[in-house]
Amino acid sequence: MGATRSAFAIRGFRLLWLAGLLSVVGDQLARVALSILVFQRTGSAALSAATYALSMLPALVSGALLSWLADRYPRRRVMVACDVIRAALVGVMAVPAVPLPLMAVLLVLVQLAEAPFSAAQGAVLPELLGSRYEAGQTVQQVTTQLCLVLGFAAAAFVVTAVGAHAALAVDAATFAASGLLIRAGLGRHPPPGSTEREATWWRRIAAGAVAVRRDRTLGTLVWLGWLALFTVVPEGLAVPFAQQAGVGGEWIGVLLAAEPGGAAVGALLLRRVARPVRVRALGVLAVGTAAPLVAFWGRPALGTALALLFVSGLCSAYQVTAGATFVQLSPPRVRGRTLGFARTGMIAGQGLGIVAGGVLAQLVGPAAAIAWAGTAGALVALAAAAAWARRRPDAVSAALPAEA
Repeated sequence: MGATRSAFAIRGFRLLWLAGLLSVVGDQLARVALSILVFQRTGSAALSAATYALSMLPALVSGALLSWLADRYPRRRVMVACDVIRAALVGVMAVPAVPLPLMAVLLVLVQLAEAPFSAAQGAVLPELLGSRYEAGQTVQQVTTQLCLVLGFAAAAFVVTAVGAHAALAVDAATFAASGLLIRAGLGRHPPPGSTEREATWWRRIAAGAVAVRRDRTLGTLVWLGWLALFTVVPEGLAVPFAQQAGVGGEWIGVLLAAEPGGAAVGALLLRRVARPVRVRALGVLAVGTAAPLVAFWGRPALGTALALLFVSGLCSAYQVTAGATFVQLSPPRVRGRTLGFARTGMIAGQGLGIVAGGVLAQLVGPAAAIAWAGTAGALVALAAAAAWARRRPDAVSAALPAEA
């Protein structure tokens, strides 16, 4: 734990960590509030899941088209601009008179600004942390997952107490606070010099995908990350699954919190393992993330379902090591775009997975839909694990910068 806490010795990291934490709390509160509201009004699992996914799918466009901004302009400027835009848009969403269709459009616009922010943040962190980079990633993973646990568990009660529009106002305030923290406490962090300033618009956009395509190790790490499209399905189906299991709405937050809770514990445990072992175990843990969901074929009771989701989250902690390895191996001059490309696929894939899970749940029920996702995910994860073994994980670990 001492090595993990060492990341807090760096002031810039502390500010980015706090800014990110504020945004996570506000985002999850707003996302769950909208999902519950839609299900209550329509009774449709597909529409409830689609509302949840609407906060993810725009990344399919923004990640591809906008991540290059993080490699073109000072990264602090990019992050602050994105926060200002998101605070303004969510502030409009918080107005009670705004109809639901317009709120959906505004939500899409909010998410379009997420990709350049994340790409800039992801490119800055290796510069700030150096040899403490994976320690910082572990801190972010654990605290973010804990915020998700608390946010999901409290969402239903908060929405009941203050209403969906007040929850959206809180979300807008968190974006504003994040922008102020970054503007006040972070250096400019200009991108590395590059001849790509004269390159065509398309080449600037495609540079991240090209870098991943040319490097098989980066490509396999992206594959391992994108497996989240299968394991995110239970999140989108928490509301209808709770109804199928015959439990009250207060258990929705607990169901949503089970996987993030497991992920937080898993990240702490995995950090105690030597890095060569962590890197070598990526494929096995990827399979372990999807495999517990296969047991939903038996329509588990609430307690069993929570245990299965917790174990799935526990294994999903491999994403910290996979993500840190990917960023450290990415060429610095296109790091923002490679990270943007990877995040685009992951977030958009999660959105598509939730939508597909919601449609499937309408046909076969929530438990069976989760089981289908787990079965497909386990099969794809096995293939990804075999591909990772061919990348010689020990050699990959040796090529990484020494840890602090």
